[in-house]
Amino acid sequence: MTIGPASNPEILSHSIVLSETNPSKLPENVIPFEQAKPNSRFPGSPMKSDLLDKASEIVPDPLVLVNLVSQRVKQLNSGRSPLIATRPSMGVADIALQEIIEGKIKLIHREAP
Repeated sequence: MTIGPASNPEILSHSIVLSETNPSKLPENVIPFEQAKPNSRFPGSPMKSDLLDKASEIVPDPLVLVNLVSQRVKQLNSGRSPLIATRPSMGVADIALQEIIEGKIKLIHREAP
């Protein structure tokens, strides 16, 4: 005795086809693989490597630099104004890196309590 869709036609009639092209057929607890990109006030290209190299000279620890840029990107996307003059080709990560390079954003070391 085998159990499965071939042996039980009722399973086929109740199955839901998950489709990324037609998200209305997805159950509400399933998130489609491809989601729409969030709208940004600063559309632009991906982060520029020359900015990353310059910023890494100022903040040498890559994990700290990533967290610093990440926090600033969140602030910019939530409505904070850039601290530098921007160009339309700059993305939010570029703005954050340029702010670090120009000394507009600084890392403050706190001692643990």
